[in-house]
Amino acid sequence: MTATDLPAKAPVPAPAQAPAPLPALAARAAAVGGSPVRDILAVTARPEVINFAGGLPAPGLFDGDGIAAAFRAVLEETPERALQYSTTEGEPALRAAIAARAAARGLPTDADDVLVTTGSQQALSLLATALLEPGDTVLVETPCYLAALQAFAFAGARVVPVPCDAVGIDPAALDALVALHRPKFLYTVPTFQNPTGRTLPADRRAAVAEVAARRGVWIVEDDPYGELRFEGERAPWIATYPGAADRTVLFGSFSKVMAPGLRLGWLRAPAALLRACAVAKQAADLHTPTVNQLAAARYLADRDLDAHIARVAGVYRERRDAMLAGLGDALPAGSTWIRPEGGMFVWARLPDGYDTTELLRTVITHDVAYVPGAPFFAGEPDRATLRMCFVTQSPAEIAEGLRRLGRGLGER
Repeated sequence: MTATDLPAKAPVPAPAQAPAPLPALAARAAAVGGSPVRDILAVTARPEVINFAGGLPAPGLFDGDGIAAAFRAVLEETPERALQYSTTEGEPALRAAIAARAAARGLPTDADDVLVTTGSQQALSLLATALLEPGDTVLVETPCYLAALQAFAFAGARVVPVPCDAVGIDPAALDALVALHRPKFLYTVPTFQNPTGRTLPADRRAAVAEVAARRGVWIVEDDPYGELRFEGERAPWIATYPGAADRTVLFGSFSKVMAPGLRLGWLRAPAALLRACAVAKQAADLHTPTVNQLAAARYLADRDLDAHIARVAGVYRERRDAMLAGLGDALPAGSTWIRPEGGMFVWARLPDGYDTTELLRTVITHDVAYVPGAPFFAGEPDRATLRMCFVTQSPAEIAEGLRRLGRGLGER
């Protein structure tokens, strides 16, 4: 036997090695937390809980028949178009309908001024992509819509709160902060604000527009709730005031007035900024679902959305009144709250020394829930505050929920 006849030796396996670690998440993903509201909803999903924590419209008031008819019509009549890709800016019929509704409310608007978004939440993200560099400053209300704070944090912005009172932004404080920080924009929900329910009066809207014109700053005006008015006179959009037209971005949504599952929102902006947002949307999702857009356009053509909104607002008013009627007995003596003229939320403040985040652990054991106010603050939080949504329960359920809330708070 020669050496070449010998069997080859089996290769010696290399020592086992631990897999190499994966690259880390982006710093912004690690730094930005999830939504406390979503976390609370997960904890309170039990059917026996009366949940004032959500921000969902009442599902029993959706016009299911009308929306179903609109989908049937577009799928039966134009299926090839409804199931095909669409333009990034949005379906022309829907953009024209949105523009017509805006013009009817006093803001001259053409279809080319409108970008359809996948919910108005996407409009926030697109705008942040188009306008913000890491380190840029954004001014926000105190307190502020929570998901806006998340969007701006993901963009790497420095968020500075503007002092507010029971009706909203203090224009003098805004002026001083714009001069000091040179922000890219002010973000505001001036009508039935989330979380407070307050509405900025007309004279302050004019003052905000004047500051923006004089100081050179964008205004981002978010209006998802403005059509849900129960009483009082509608205040014009800030975008309609002198000096604001060329520097205001207006957001709208069909989520609260038609159906949130459609995920249909829109933004109106000057041409250059609108184009930048459209490019950002191309990178995000190409376009909002075609069939949903066409169904919404058909619904607007065939049905009376304003009549539907009036019916919904009538029910919501009864539910608001039920919540306001029971707050005095449910909350500790010395508590205060804002009486909203529309929208979906009541904001309350308990006396000094109360911490609504800590109290929620006890309150939930009584099968009722609210959202603590602390996460809505960009600066130092007011831990004695809380938000309650009044639209998803009947007046009787609201009354029972407030009784439970009173018992839970009484165990402090």
